[in-house]
Amino acid sequence: MKNITLRQLHYFDTLASALHFGRAADVCAISQPALSMQIKELEAQAAAPLFERSPKGLQLTPFGAEFATRARAILREVAGLGDFVRAQTGDGLAGKVSLGVIPTVAPYFLPQMMAALNASFPALDLRLREAMTHTLLAELGEGRLDCAILALPLAAPHLAQMPLFAEDFVLVRPAADAARPVPDAQGLREMRLLLLEEGHCFRDQALAFCAMPANARPNNRPREVMDGSALTTLVQMVAAGMGVTLIPDMAVAVETRAAQVCIQRFPAPAPQRQIGMVWRKTSPIAGHLADLAQVLRRQTGGKMGE
Repeated sequence: MKNITLRQLHYFDTLASALHFGRAADVCAISQPALSMQIKELEAQAAAPLFERSPKGLQLTPFGAEFATRARAILREVAGLGDFVRAQTGDGLAGKVSLGVIPTVAPYFLPQMMAALNASFPALDLRLREAMTHTLLAELGEGRLDCAILALPLAAPHLAQMPLFAEDFVLVRPAADAARPVPDAQGLREMRLLLLEEGHCFRDQALAFCAMPANARPNNRPREVMDGSALTTLVQMVAAGMGVTLIPDMAVAVETRAAQVCIQRFPAPAPQRQIGMVWRKTSPIAGHLADLAQVLRRQTGGKMGE
């Protein structure tokens, strides 16, 4: 076991979470054959199989599951040591900082913020990771991320949470429906609603707006006709006449510029979400991360869109 490297442990941990060589290789930014070779070398060092490979997929062996627990503890300690070193290097935030962002925020919010971050933290080497909420929270807990931008609130007492901004949801309809009245929640439940796939918090937020009143019939819920993996897909399907969708206000300019759709805004109180930044309370650079969040908060003024 003397030749095991931290890189191998990182590759193993990623594969143990994804249980899919292709997805894990993408996360690690290496080829699938290279990842497979690293895992085989690790198994040779351990003198026991870490994964069970079958036509049904990949799963950890009992030995592999225990190995994963111990490997993650090591990786957390290494990440904590890195945090400690960075906390001692100066008064400001500097060096490598890993930031996770949910997919319904990353492409619309980050490009607007990079200039402000570069000006406020010129020595910062920001590493970005786009993933769904459950993945970001897991990687925060494991020390693989320093902080994350996602929807609040969270039931996570071990994380510091700072609201950054609130934004409204807007309705996207085919261009031919521009003159039709804006539906209320009941009217929206009767439409063909296109949503992001399971796992996206924005899907849950959209469904919450359409929530059934207490006296509604059990089958009185939105007619979900498609689960998309990206807002771009949903908007293009609306343009094709498949139904309607909800998108966050910050996505309007990007997602509707080349689509034959119309945008309708809901009357107050409009459905909305709150986006914030979170980080581990125990992080040695927690104070610097709070400074980073404050810069983002000032840039948005607490509101996005319009």
